[in-house]
Amino acid sequence: MLYIALTIFIINQPGNMQLIDTHTHLFSDKFNEDRTAVIQRAIDAGVDRMYLPNISKDTTDAMNELVAEFPQHCFPMIGLHPCHVDADGYQAEVDHVEEELATGRYVAVGETGLDYHWDLTFKEQQHDALRQQISLAKKHQLPIVLHTRESFDDTYALIAEQNDESLTGVFHCFSGTADEASRVAELGGFYIGIGGVATFKKTSHIEVLPQVPLDLIVLETDSPYLAPTPHRGKRNESAYLVQVAERVAEIMGIPVAELAERTTANALALYKG
Repeated sequence: MLYIALTIFIINQPGNMQLIDTHTHLFSDKFNEDRTAVIQRAIDAGVDRMYLPNISKDTTDAMNELVAEFPQHCFPMIGLHPCHVDADGYQAEVDHVEEELATGRYVAVGETGLDYHWDLTFKEQQHDALRQQISLAKKHQLPIVLHTRESFDDTYALIAEQNDESLTGVFHCFSGTADEASRVAELGGFYIGIGGVATFKKTSHIEVLPQVPLDLIVLETDSPYLAPTPHRGKRNESAYLVQVAERVAEIMGIPVAELAERTTANALALYKG
């Protein structure tokens, strides 16, 4: 009996789980001093795949250099982040996304979406940039990765406007209600990304996640941002996805191994393996 119990304990250790970080900015200059070590820590922790969301054409080269260094572990997206949309230059940025997509090297369009937190000056331009990137995702049959800070309703409306069975994607860094999660499910082919916020003491995820089907969830870190407890306030990294998985499993009342298996399958379905 002691042998059996010990065996179960070992199997359920985080390092033996396979996890996928569906959203991590490992090409950020925040990792310039120890990027290789950060990636190795993630791999050692069981985070075998890391998906890299682009921000603008200024980050494309750094992202692709990282992918070339770790082709079995790092996978690139191409997109224009809404916080990098302005009045004059955003069309050139969207054109850059379109040109890069023609290379066939990217696994998703993103990170794109809407951000109403800082400034509404370029709201109209954000909408136009998102519409164009939705069209590009459909044209290239790639999932779209959505940033929805204080903008869920408008982002959802723009997705619904062009939605059909060819459009898939993820509402990254989801912090909405159970009703909003249900609306995402109704789109078909869309997931919600859950990260470090799930570990925060006052997070709404405690009430929301038990009402969300596990088939709807993928895990992410959004590193170097939003580090989970007990690392909150420090630089985030992909290895910390283990803490996210443990807390989400606890909230949902299921074994962490089951959560890891299901969310990994969801991520592979989203990014087509």
